Amino acid sequence: MRNIATTTSLLALLLTATPAALAIEPDGPHLDFAKRNAAAWASEDADINQKLAALEERFGKKPNIVYILTDDIGWGELGWQGGGKHRGTPSAELDAMAFEGMRLWSAYAEPSCTPTRIALNTGRHPVRTGLLSVLWPGMEDGLSEDEVTIAEILSEEGYNTAMWGKWHLGDLPEHAPENQGYDYAYYGLFNGAPDYWQASYEDKSGTFPFADFPGYETYKERTGIDLSIAGYVGRKGEGRSPIEGDAGILSPERQEAFENESIAQITDYVKDHANDDDPFFIYWASYALQIAPSQEFLDAPGVDKNNRQASFMMLHNKHVKQLLDTLKSEGIAENTLVVWISDNGPMYAFYPTSGYTLLQGSKGELLEGGIRVPAMAWWPGMIEPGQDPADMLHVTDLYTTAARLGGAMDNIPNDRITDGVDQTSLFLNGEGHGRRNFMAHYSGPVLGALRYEDFKIHIKEAQGGLPGMDFYNVKRDPGEKYGKLYPGLFAVAPMQKLLGSHMGRVQQFPHRQPMTPQDETLTAHD
Repeated sequence: MRNIATTTSLLALLLTATPAALAIEPDGPHLDFAKRNAAAWASEDADINQKLAALEERFGKKPNIVYILTDDIGWGELGWQGGGKHRGTPSAELDAMAFEGMRLWSAYAEPSCTPTRIALNTGRHPVRTGLLSVLWPGMEDGLSEDEVTIAEILSEEGYNTAMWGKWHLGDLPEHAPENQGYDYAYYGLFNGAPDYWQASYEDKSGTFPFADFPGYETYKERTGIDLSIAGYVGRKGEGRSPIEGDAGILSPERQEAFENESIAQITDYVKDHANDDDPFFIYWASYALQIAPSQEFLDAPGVDKNNRQASFMMLHNKHVKQLLDTLKSEGIAENTLVVWISDNGPMYAFYPTSGYTLLQGSKGELLEGGIRVPAMAWWPGMIEPGQDPADMLHVTDLYTTAARLGGAMDNIPNDRITDGVDQTSLFLNGEGHGRRNFMAHYSGPVLGALRYEDFKIHIKEAQGGLPGMDFYNVKRDPGEKYGKLYPGLFAVAPMQKLLGSHMGRVQQFPHRQPMTPQDETLTAHD
């Protein structure tokens, strides 16, 4: 895939200066940042290696890793960011987790659900993988078998790997988690919308959101799309079987049943593997918060009854507490990193059932409200509690950080770009030790925005020879209320250099071709 002859002179300079310790192929701006900080990072890494070695000697294995990915929860929605009970969505247990660890105020995801799942599982922007859009029932696209997932690289180091939740990376068997590195998977195929399709058809009042859905039988006759199976239980090398009971049948009640069964299995899994010789990796892609309510908490004190997500937030709080309590009771909390992050900003389509953000924008947009998300990291004894760093973190960083902690960096392929950077130093050393100063924000195949340190530009069509951009200082103006061209004229040349470095790496490592040609899709086109 490499084509050195086509790279720019700037890219060639960066490549010759690549630190020897980098076994992976980062994006161009990250190469430059690593070069400038090589000596400081080498010293930090030596200390980190000592800390991790001491931990491994104490527990006899690498650390366990748990990633919790949630759905459509906006920046500002949780209590520690000003939401929680003050917005009718109590989040006491999540807030407790945040204050026991690190609150990440500058965490970012992709702008929608399938893209963020790609980014977490591969450490790469979706545009690089050929899977560019949110998947819907009946689509044949999915995560390419040639992508190397976080489960695959950790499995090579002996990790037990398991996932629960909303997979949403392809319906076909070749795209399924049990064929993408996970030893065990209990997963739903779709997002939360199809749970209401048949209910909307059967409801004659017209109050449900999908009133024109023709019913399962007619839909299958017309389209060939069968919605009778909502999810599967998969085991590596053994295939999969449909989930039985309410958790496996599309309906407004499915998500609560699915989540209740998931946390029961997750806590059992932790107990079963707590004393194993090998560590575990859990990817929990929770259905919190889709559009379904939790019947258990619908009438709970402080819950906004007209926002179905509010009751589900209470359910999720209960489940996260169960997980953390299990880690503590099993005596493995100090050997387990838990990271909680949302997959994108809120979706207002079914308001007042929705998340919320104080930022401009929402799910699907590259404004801060669409991509800046709440996140926190919890690791007793390793992450000092009460921290709130301003350092940037991107969801792709979770891939590379897990590889570092699991001793799997050499398992990351170097025939492609890995966008995630190792953030172990941020977690263990705190504010100012993050290793990211740049982000590229894509909408499908379109590069729509860049962030460098505190500055962000939205890329627009140039007019009359003037630069095509709106410029923001998102530290001063996180709501992006005051974006203009002229205050950012000093940033035009530096941003163009960053853009050239980024695109030069695309030339060297071209994107994977989409399964479905872009002119045959309904997603954003070049």
